[in-house]
Amino acid sequence: MRGALGRGATVLVPLLLVTACSGGGDTGAAKERPSATPAHGTAPAKTPDAGPLIDADPARLPTTRKAALDLIGRVIAHPDSFGPGVVARQPYESGPDTWPVLGTDCVWRQEKPASSVLATLTRSFEIPAGRGRGPLRLAAIVTVHRTDDGARWEMAESLEETMRCPTQQLRQGEFIGGLGAGALARGEANQVSSEDTLMESGEYRSDELGGPHPYFWEQDQTLRFTVAVTAKASKGWTADDLTELGVRAQSAMLIRLGEAVAKKS
Repeated sequence: MRGALGRGATVLVPLLLVTACSGGGDTGAAKERPSATPAHGTAPAKTPDAGPLIDADPARLPTTRKAALDLIGRVIAHPDSFGPGVVARQPYESGPDTWPVLGTDCVWRQEKPASSVLATLTRSFEIPAGRGRGPLRLAAIVTVHRTDDGARWEMAESLEETMRCPTQQLRQGEFIGGLGAGALARGEANQVSSEDTLMESGEYRSDELGGPHPYFWEQDQTLRFTVAVTAKASKGWTADDLTELGVRAQSAMLIRLGEAVAKKS
């Protein structure tokens, strides 16, 4: 199913599975953007050199906040990126000066963007309730770092967060838990869409929508960019539904990213 969503030969089944089981059944909140502050003194490993994934034009790589926001606007998902029936959810876009950070108490808070971040934006979407199913909540996130290492740090921290906080709270009354995360570097299991990809799945609960329901998150890193999607289900939705929607939008954003920064032929 995933291979039919426009990512060519990419296999999106994680080879490295880190399963974090939550105790009890009260599960943590849907992560909509991970932290990127280095937790250790050693930089994350670079993808083995197999030539550039994108033959980027240095002149097209943003170095200012204005240029980064312009690129994000051309790359980030819109409702059609996910497929039919998806609409913008209000508020549609996050404030440009906020950066969700997962605290030591495993609760997400809005803080000032990390120093490594040039610009970041989150958009929110949903498929409204109908035909016996509840609403499906979706989000897309694009972040531009000042350096490639900044983007790699964000990926490393994201995987660490799953292990550190198997139950997470995003906001009052919203939780995810029972999280399993997997990572694939470029070239592993035919993963050729990005330099590094992470996928996370688990259970979503909320005071509004009940649960447990399926939860899905994918994040990819290429050059100084990270691109991510999240999906939070309610009644009537399956894990496969979330994966299909998320992978479709992620594929569209990665293609647009390549077109935005590659050398013109």
